[in-house]
Amino acid sequence: MSVEALRYQRGSLSILDQLLLPQRTVYQQLAGVRAAWQAIRDMKVRGAPAIAIVGCLSLAVELHQREDDVKEDLATFALESLDYLVTARPTAVNMAQAARELSDFVASEVKRPDSTAESLKENLISRIEGLLEKDVSNNKCIGSHGAEHILSRAKTDKVIILTHCNTGSLATAGYGTALGVIRSLWSTGRLERVYCTETRPYNQGARLTAYELVQEKIPATLIADSMVSVAMKEKGISAVVVGADRIVANGDTANKIGTYQLAIAARHHGIPFYVAAPSTSCDLALESGEQIVIEERPGAELTDVNGVRVAAPGIGVWNPAFDITPHNLITAGIVTEFGVHDPSELRKVLLDKTLPTQHTIPTIPR
Repeated sequence: MSVEALRYQRGSLSILDQLLLPQRTVYQQLAGVRAAWQAIRDMKVRGAPAIAIVGCLSLAVELHQREDDVKEDLATFALESLDYLVTARPTAVNMAQAARELSDFVASEVKRPDSTAESLKENLISRIEGLLEKDVSNNKCIGSHGAEHILSRAKTDKVIILTHCNTGSLATAGYGTALGVIRSLWSTGRLERVYCTETRPYNQGARLTAYELVQEKIPATLIADSMVSVAMKEKGISAVVVGADRIVANGDTANKIGTYQLAIAARHHGIPFYVAAPSTSCDLALESGEQIVIEERPGAELTDVNGVRVAAPGIGVWNPAFDITPHNLITAGIVTEFGVHDPSELRKVLLDKTLPTQHTIPTIPR
């Protein structure tokens, strides 16, 4: 059973406070949009898919509580709320994509002559709730496609995977993206071990990925970020699988800081490098990774550990939260709910596809 990053029922939303993991498991109630914005900003909830789902569900909770008589007033509130949620963290594109989709839906509903404030509220809440189910379904497809691709090219009966940051249930609505691939591999009996990085400076790997792997009894080893190259050299790594907060038209990807160096090291050692993310993380409006806005986090995340200063006072700090991996370093492919594709093919695949409500999950060789 996957860890629950959020708990939702109509009119109520709570999130697992990831700042307290792994020492404490505490769920925090979110009363509405402003509470969700702060939780996202503070990284109590993180991971591009989870940010979008929690942001949208917080709007659903607040909509449920409102009693507007004029549909235009309700629409204005919804549109302003969506715009506000997008500002919480700029690099991850999923919230912006969801905001655009829901804004278009609101505009369409308002124009319908027979719509009312009540019907708009009900239809918008239902639409948002559908995003939750869709994210889990997409993640399971990503996991199966990625596992199938890795195993079809494996040179050994069991594979060893290296991953970075947290891309599991805690970063999504459930199951996970890169960690979903690992879950799918484990379910086949053909996963020998996972190596997960600590993911400095925020330690999402040590605190969150390690937590999920231990909870599900998947064999795993924690390593420091600076150990990845020697791990590739000495530990028989079969493939590197990471997530993405944004994938642009040419296949460049933004992901947690440290991903770029993993891709370089994997290329040097001849190890397949995969990026796993839903199509909602793809932003075809941007041509290359150079156009992605990279969030910079507070310097204290680097200089302090649990509130205790460990760096020399007076030292300058540069703390970008993400880096860009060029498409030519993504040697094995980008895994979405549609399959595994070369970065150069991804734009065409996405333009050719429409998002069906269900996807066929492939059979994984055992």
